[in-house]
Amino acid sequence: MRRLCSCAAVLGVALSATTACGQAAPFNPYAEAAEALPPISADGTIHWGTFYKSSALQQSYERLWNLGACRGTNKAITVPVAENKLVIDRLPEAEFHGVVRAAAGHLAVGWLAFGEADADAMHAEPFVAHFHPAGVTRFTVSGRAPATILASGMVVRMRAEVNKQGRSKAPITAFEIVTPPAGFTPDEVRPDRIETIVGTVITFRKGVISLRVDAGKLRRLTLVLAEDAIATIDAARLDLVGPGDAIEAKGRLWTGEGAMGAGTVFVSDVLVTKRPLAERHPAAAPGSRAVGAR
Repeated sequence: MRRLCSCAAVLGVALSATTACGQAAPFNPYAEAAEALPPISADGTIHWGTFYKSSALQQSYERLWNLGACRGTNKAITVPVAENKLVIDRLPEAEFHGVVRAAAGHLAVGWLAFGEADADAMHAEPFVAHFHPAGVTRFTVSGRAPATILASGMVVRMRAEVNKQGRSKAPITAFEIVTPPAGFTPDEVRPDRIETIVGTVITFRKGVISLRVDAGKLRRLTLVLAEDAIATIDAARLDLVGPGDAIEAKGRLWTGEGAMGAGTVFVSDVLVTKRPLAERHPAAAPGSRAVGAR
């Protein structure tokens, strides 16, 4: 059984439930009546499982259960425990459009706060989008940004020429930040030829990228970027998201007990579009009003 805690900073998969016993076994309110569905089905449907409105209540009950102090006979305990469960898949899906307020984590353990681009509502709480803990939320960041957005671990693709020592022969003015498919292997880099280079950023300091390429003899490159170099983004990384970016999402909204901000959105699809700084709305700052579901 997959379970989610109600903490914005950490979304994780809780421990699996004990294997179901025979009919004579004591009642366990946390046991699933049917076999848990996979995180994503063949048709692309994402399954969330159970959300516990109060993680403290869940942990307290499981501690009692493991100690043998509670075996499902006291309704004063079992009723609140059963009511603490929320089956996320029963919530209707809705679409959301707004402006990013903050983001943290990564695809499997991450969250993203967003609100409406409305400068007149500077104190309303944002919605908090929670990504699926199995990493199956479909997430893309697109758009353009200054090269300063680069960070260690990002994968970049560019047309460039390097010498035999793996150093670029001319400053690079444009490149892409991408998320390669699973099992992707880049082409080897050959010196003294203009080729497409795909590699992972090791360091980025003062306009110089140290890049790792997982193929061929030239495995480490040193590339100089032009001062006005621009990155085109088509990747699935939360660290590429910043306040003021536009967001479109589809997910299941929960506004009851345990919800974060104006509501927790268990998102199946998220598209974030980078906006130039000059186009960012003042409501992107903390305090802007949360967007509504459509």
